[in-house]
Amino acid sequence: MKTPTTTRLLASLLAPFCLNLVASLGMAQSRTELLERIDQAAAELMERQQIPGLSLAIEHEGELVVAKGYGWADLENRVPANEHTVYRIGSVTKQFTAAALLELSEQGKVSLDHSIERYFPDYPLGGLEVTVKQLLNHTNGIVGYTELPTFWEKARLDLSHEEMVDLFSAEPFAFEPGERFQYSNSGYFLAGMIVETASGMTYEDFLEEQFFEPLGLRETYYLSERPIVPGRASGYEVVDGQVINDDMLSMDLPYAAGSLGSSVLDLLRWQRSLVDNAVITSTSYRQMTTPGRLVNGVPIDYGLGVFVNELNGRRRIEHGGGINGFRAQLSYYPDDRLTIAVLTNTGSASPEVLETRLARIVLGLREPFHEIVDLSASQLEAYAGQYDLGRNAIPVTVEDGSLMILGQKFLPLGNHRFLSDVDIDRTIEFVMEGSRAVEIKLQRLGVEQEGQKID
Repeated sequence: MKTPTTTRLLASLLAPFCLNLVASLGMAQSRTELLERIDQAAAELMERQQIPGLSLAIEHEGELVVAKGYGWADLENRVPANEHTVYRIGSVTKQFTAAALLELSEQGKVSLDHSIERYFPDYPLGGLEVTVKQLLNHTNGIVGYTELPTFWEKARLDLSHEEMVDLFSAEPFAFEPGERFQYSNSGYFLAGMIVETASGMTYEDFLEEQFFEPLGLRETYYLSERPIVPGRASGYEVVDGQVINDDMLSMDLPYAAGSLGSSVLDLLRWQRSLVDNAVITSTSYRQMTTPGRLVNGVPIDYGLGVFVNELNGRRRIEHGGGINGFRAQLSYYPDDRLTIAVLTNTGSASPEVLETRLARIVLGLREPFHEIVDLSASQLEAYAGQYDLGRNAIPVTVEDGSLMILGQKFLPLGNHRFLSDVDIDRTIEFVMEGSRAVEIKLQRLGVEQEGQKID
C-alpha cells in the first residue's frame, strides 16, 4: 500500500488545531444563536448515543459556516476530536469510486454501458448481462458480500481481490440485472477492480494521483492500518451501555466500497470540487446525480455513488457510511448551495440524524411534528417477527412495552405506523392481514424499503 507523501504529512501536521468560522448568513438568527444551536444538536446526539468523538462542517452559499470537533478522537490517549480528525467514511467511498469510473469514461478507457464480462471473463454470469453502470447504481443483482456469514468469518484476513470475488461470485443472483434496486457492496468491489484494469494503476494510486493530490485533499486516504496518518481517530462501539473498541477489520476487504478515510474539511472540499467540475465534467456530474431507472422505467432514488432525495422539498444529494467503529454522512443541497459533513467514531451512531437537523437549522426549516398514541404490549405483538428486506432479515420485537427494531425504539403513531425515537424522519408502516402484520415498510425522506414477514 502507498504511504502518505511527505507533503501531505507535513501539511496535516502543521494544520491549525481548531477552526470555527461563521459566515454572514443573512438569516434572522444571530451567528451566536446559530452556533449554539449547532453545538446543542451535536451534544444531544452524542449524549444519547454515547458517541466518543464527532466532527462536523457546514458550508453555505460558498462560505464556511462552521468546522469543529467534539469529544475524543482517541479515548485511551485522550486526544480531542477536531475538524482535521481523520475518520473512516465507509460507503461515502462509493462516490469516489463512481467518479473514478466516470473520469476513465471521459478518457475513453471505460464505457459504463459495457458488460462486466469484458473485465471479468470468468465471472459466472449464468447468461445474464451486467453493465458497469449497474454496478454503480446497485441494480446488478449480485449478492452483497457483507450479507454473507462467510465474509464476517474472514473479516480480519487480508484477502486478495480474487479471494474476495470467490466469496460472492458463487452465490446465485438475487434478481435479473436491472429489475430491482438492491444495495450491494460486491458491485462496488468489482467497480474498483475495473478502475485498476482500465487505468493500469492500483485503485489507491489512481485516487491519489487523479483526485487527492490535485484537489488538495491532504486529509483523505485509503485508510490502511500500517501508514502513519496524522489525526487518525480510533473506532468504537456501544455494547450493553458500555463503549468498547470495535472489532478489527482488514481494510483490504471494504476496498472500493468503503475503505477511504477523510476529515470533514476535506469532504467539503471534495463536494465543492465535484460541483465546480474540478473532478469530472458537468456532463459526468449530471449523470452521477441523476436518479437511475429500472428496465421497466420505474425510477430509483440512486444515481452513481449517491442517493438523490429531498428534505422539506429541498433537493438533496447524499450518502452515508458505516464501517467497524465509524459512521459518516455527507449531504449536498444544490438549490441552497449547502454542504454538511458529519463524521463519528462509533459504529452505532446516527450522523444522518444530526445532518438533517443541522440542515433545518441553517435553512430555517421546520422539523416534522408527530403525535404519539398509546398501544399496549399485547397490541404491539401483532407486529413482531422477522422481515426479509432482500439484503437480510431484520427482527421486530417487543421489549419492556416498546417496539424495537435493531436495538432502536419505535413509537406508535396510529394506523400501524411508528416513529423512531432517535430520528424524527424515520418511520415504519406495517401492512396487515386481519390482526397480524405481513409486510413492513421502512421510510426516510422519501426513500422506502419493503420487506415481507418470513415467520
